Amino acid sequence: MIFKDPHHIFIYLLGDIAFAPFEVLIISMIIHHFLDKMDKVHRFEKLNMVIGVFFSEVGIKLLEYVSDADPDIDNYRKQLIIDSEWTDKDFDKLVRSMNKMHYNVDTEKINFDHLRTLLVSKREFLVRLLENPTMLEHEEFTELLRSVFHLTEELDCRGDVSCLPNTDTKHLTGDIKRVYALLAKEWFTYMRYNKKNYPYLFSLAMRTNPFDTESTPIVS
Repeated sequence: MIFKDPHHIFIYLLGDIAFAPFEVLIISMIIHHFLDKMDKVHRFEKLNMVIGVFFSEVGIKLLEYVSDADPDIDNYRKQLIIDSEWTDKDFDKLVRSMNKMHYNVDTEKINFDHLRTLLVSKREFLVRLLENPTMLEHEEFTELLRSVFHLTEELDCRGDVSCLPNTDTKHLTGDIKRVYALLAKEWFTYMRYNKKNYPYLFSLAMRTNPFDTESTPIVS
């Protein structure tokens, strides 16, 4: 009535109404995509916080203990020393070299009693991690937790571990090597994440590298 053109106004209005559901759908999909992305980022941050706690509580000590029993560690120790100048290419190169490692363990260098004491003292902590639903989103770390917990159970259900037969020692060595391989790979993945997102966490982890015989937390 105002613009004296109801015919065209009605046509455009009908077109806008017809496409309104599509516009709402597209906008909803975009908003959902961004919300889902933000949620994944937050879950990933929480997951890496849990992984960090794991390494602080038991992972670093276990990795240091097991790697010291690796008779071949000196052949690739230099490759495992990370510094602040590392880039994604350096980490990619490290991953490729780690896939070629054998992760050997000399059983004569393993004190099963000490190892059992370390793991059993952390069993309740490991159980709580396994119960954390966030772990389900990280298959590699979940597999590491299962392997560590299995090794803990294997050692704990034995009595005197100082005089085990060779067959049983060989079995336990296999469990230790499995933990060793998963633990080393997961630690470097965690280091890569910290290098990108939390430089101060990376700095401490770099100075306490379990593969570095000269590592020290003291900044010099």
